[in-house]
Amino acid sequence: MKKIKYTEEELVIHLKSKDPAKFEIIYDYFSASLYGIINKILDNEEQAQDLLQDTFLKIWNNSFSYNPDKSRLFTWMLNIARNTSIDYIRSAQGKNEKKNQSADIYVNMLENGINSCELHNHIGLKKIISELKEEHRQIIDLVYFEGYTQDEISKKLNMPLGTVKTRSRSAIQTLRKALSLEID
Repeated sequence: MKKIKYTEEELVIHLKSKDPAKFEIIYDYFSASLYGIINKILDNEEQAQDLLQDTFLKIWNNSFSYNPDKSRLFTWMLNIARNTSIDYIRSAQGKNEKKNQSADIYVNMLENGINSCELHNHIGLKKIISELKEEHRQIIDLVYFEGYTQDEISKKLNMPLGTVKTRSRSAIQTLRKALSLEID
């Protein structure tokens, strides 16, 4: 079945309409990408499915706060998914579940890892990120796909925090330009 292409403006109208049928279009359009990102952060497919639902609930409840002048729709939704995942990991429940995961879950993740990593490819995100400079790709991977804060990246890479912030900003600007070309 061929996926219908929508413009950014049409997707924003669907989001802000508060119409469940139109929101279903938003879900269908972005859920695979957001799931891939959440699953990469959590390393737990079952929990990623639950947090995907939490993410879309937050998107629905906060649709009024989306401002197209500040960010692209996908970027806004990606930040909600990322923050929801990081909040979960940092919560007591998340820490407890991470400690209690069975070996079967890890075997299943390894067997299905390729599929979950490729879920966000339908919007070309993997290709766009692969074309970034190495220093930018590394920062994007750590921030958005592994859930590190800029301070944690600074320590992990033994790099000044200001450099991490500058590279993050530069990488995001490059991604915005690339994504705007892809969507248009």
